[in-house]
Amino acid sequence: MRMLKKNSAKLGWSVVAFSLALSCMAVAQNKTAPAKSEVTGRYEGSAKNSEGEVIPVTLELTEKEGAISGMIRSSHGDFAISNGSRKEDAVSLEFDAQGTAGTISLKISGDQLTGTWSAGSDGGPLDVKKGAPGEGDAKGKS
Repeated sequence: MRMLKKNSAKLGWSVVAFSLALSCMAVAQNKTAPAKSEVTGRYEGSAKNSEGEVIPVTLELTEKEGAISGMIRSSHGDFAISNGSRKEDAVSLEFDAQGTAGTISLKISGDQLTGTWSAGSDGGPLDVKKGAPGEGDAKGKS
Protein backbone atom coordinates (compact mmCIF):
# COMPACT_ATOMS: atom_id res chain seq x y z
CA MET A 1 0.00 0.00 0.00
CA ARG A 2 2.85 2.40 0.84
CA MET A 3 4.44 1.65 -2.51
CA LEU A 4 1.21 2.53 -4.28
CA LYS A 5 0.97 5.89 -2.43
CA LYS A 6 4.64 6.68 -3.23
CA ASN A 7 4.16 5.90 -6.92
CA SER A 8 0.96 7.97 -7.01
CA ALA A 9 2.78 10.91 -5.45
CA LYS A 10 5.62 10.62 -7.98
CA LEU A 11 3.13 10.40 -10.82
CA GLY A 12 1.29 13.49 -9.51
CA TRP A 13 4.50 15.54 -9.39
CA SER A 14 5.47 14.34 -12.87
CA VAL A 15 2.14 15.53 -14.25
CA VAL A 16 2.56 18.93 -12.55
CA ALA A 17 6.13 19.31 -13.89
CA PHE A 18 5.04 18.31 -17.38
CA SER A 19 2.14 20.81 -17.30
CA LEU A 20 4.45 23.62 -16.16
CA ALA A 21 6.92 22.81 -18.94
CA LEU A 22 4.16 22.99 -21.57
CA SER A 23 2.91 26.30 -20.17
CA CYS A 24 6.41 27.80 -20.28
CA MET A 25 6.89 26.68 -23.88
CA ALA A 26 3.57 28.24 -24.91
CA VAL A 27 4.49 31.57 -23.28
CA ALA A 28 7.94 31.52 -24.91
CA GLN A 29 6.41 30.92 -28.34
CA ASN A 30 4.05 33.88 -27.90
CA LYS A 31 6.97 36.17 -27.03
CA THR A 32 9.08 35.14 -30.02
CA ALA A 33 6.27 35.52 -32.57
CA PRO A 34 4.89 39.07 -32.26
CA ALA A 35 1.50 39.72 -33.76
CA LYS A 36 1.57 40.94 -37.35
CA SER A 37 0.14 44.44 -37.46
CA GLU A 38 -2.49 45.11 -40.07
CA VAL A 39 -1.78 47.75 -42.70
CA THR A 40 -5.46 48.61 -43.24
CA GLY A 41 -6.16 52.20 -42.28
CA ARG A 42 -5.72 55.87 -43.07
CA TYR A 43 -2.17 57.23 -43.04
CA GLU A 44 -1.29 60.92 -43.18
CA GLY A 45 2.05 62.59 -43.71
CA SER A 46 4.16 63.98 -46.50
CA ALA A 47 6.34 63.19 -49.45
CA LYS A 48 9.07 65.22 -51.10
CA ASN A 49 9.67 65.43 -54.82
CA SER A 50 13.01 65.75 -56.61
CA GLU A 51 12.82 69.56 -56.30
CA GLY A 52 12.41 69.35 -52.50
CA GLU A 53 8.74 70.39 -52.51
CA VAL A 54 6.84 69.00 -49.50
CA ILE A 55 3.64 67.31 -50.67
CA PRO A 56 0.90 66.48 -48.13
CA VAL A 57 -0.12 62.84 -48.63
CA THR A 58 -2.91 60.59 -47.34
CA LEU A 59 -2.89 56.84 -47.98
CA GLU A 60 -6.19 55.00 -47.54
CA LEU A 61 -5.19 51.33 -47.47
CA THR A 62 -7.14 48.08 -47.24
CA GLU A 63 -5.18 44.85 -46.77
CA LYS A 64 -6.76 41.50 -47.48
CA GLU A 65 -4.71 38.28 -47.58
CA GLY A 66 -1.48 40.13 -48.46
CA ALA A 67 -3.07 42.21 -51.26
CA ILE A 68 -3.43 45.95 -50.72
CA SER A 69 -5.92 48.27 -52.42
CA GLY A 70 -7.00 51.84 -51.80
CA MET A 71 -6.28 55.45 -52.68
CA ILE A 72 -3.35 57.85 -52.60
CA ARG A 73 -4.51 61.43 -52.01
CA SER A 74 -2.16 64.40 -52.39
CA SER A 75 -2.09 68.05 -53.34
CA HIS A 76 -1.08 66.80 -56.83
CA GLY A 77 -4.21 64.66 -57.24
CA ASP A 78 -5.89 61.44 -56.16
CA PHE A 79 -4.59 58.13 -57.50
CA ALA A 80 -6.11 54.65 -57.19
CA ILE A 81 -3.73 51.88 -56.18
CA SER A 82 -3.67 49.52 -59.17
CA ASN A 83 -1.55 46.85 -57.47
CA GLY A 84 -0.43 46.56 -53.87
CA SER A 85 1.21 43.85 -51.82
CA ARG A 86 2.80 43.18 -48.47
CA LYS A 87 5.58 40.78 -47.56
CA GLU A 88 6.38 40.84 -43.84
CA ASP A 89 7.24 44.51 -43.09
CA ALA A 90 7.59 45.61 -46.75
CA VAL A 91 4.70 47.25 -48.60
CA SER A 92 4.74 47.86 -52.38
CA LEU A 93 2.14 50.00 -54.14
CA GLU A 94 1.65 50.75 -57.83
CA PHE A 95 -0.50 53.55 -59.21
CA ASP A 96 -1.20 55.50 -62.40
CA ALA A 97 -0.16 59.16 -62.10
CA GLN A 98 -2.04 60.70 -65.02
CA GLY A 99 -0.59 58.30 -67.58
CA THR A 100 2.73 57.75 -65.82
CA ALA A 101 3.39 54.56 -63.86
CA GLY A 102 4.13 55.24 -60.21
CA THR A 103 5.46 53.11 -57.38
CA ILE A 104 5.74 53.43 -53.62
CA SER A 105 8.00 51.18 -51.55
CA LEU A 106 7.46 51.33 -47.79
CA LYS A 107 8.64 49.71 -44.60
CA ILE A 108 6.26 49.18 -41.67
CA SER A 109 7.49 50.41 -38.29
CA GLY A 110 4.68 50.30 -35.73
CA ASP A 111 1.99 52.73 -36.91
CA GLN A 112 4.33 54.43 -39.37
CA LEU A 113 5.18 53.73 -43.01
CA THR A 114 8.41 55.16 -44.42
CA GLY A 115 10.04 54.75 -47.80
CA THR A 116 10.23 56.21 -51.27
CA TRP A 117 7.96 57.01 -54.19
CA SER A 118 8.60 57.48 -57.89
CA ALA A 119 6.57 58.44 -60.96
CA GLY A 120 8.38 58.97 -64.25
CA SER A 121 11.54 60.99 -63.58
CA ASP A 122 10.25 62.39 -60.26
CA GLY A 123 10.38 60.84 -56.81
CA GLY A 124 11.64 61.12 -53.28
CA PRO A 125 11.04 60.12 -49.66
CA LEU A 126 7.60 59.46 -48.18
CA ASP A 127 6.67 59.29 -44.48
CA VAL A 128 3.13 58.70 -43.17
CA LYS A 129 1.63 57.79 -39.82
CA LYS A 130 -1.55 55.83 -39.15
CA GLY A 131 -4.39 57.97 -37.83
CA ALA A 132 -6.87 56.89 -35.19
CA PRO A 133 -9.94 55.08 -36.58
CA GLY A 134 -12.29 57.69 -37.98
CA GLU A 135 -9.64 60.43 -37.78
CA GLY A 136 -9.98 62.85 -40.65
CA ASP A 137 -13.40 61.48 -41.65
CA ALA A 138 -15.27 64.48 -40.25
CA LYS A 139 -13.07 67.20 -41.79
CA GLY A 140 -15.14 70.00 -43.13
CA LYS A 141 -18.41 68.57 -41.77
CA SER A 142 -20.59 70.39 -39.26
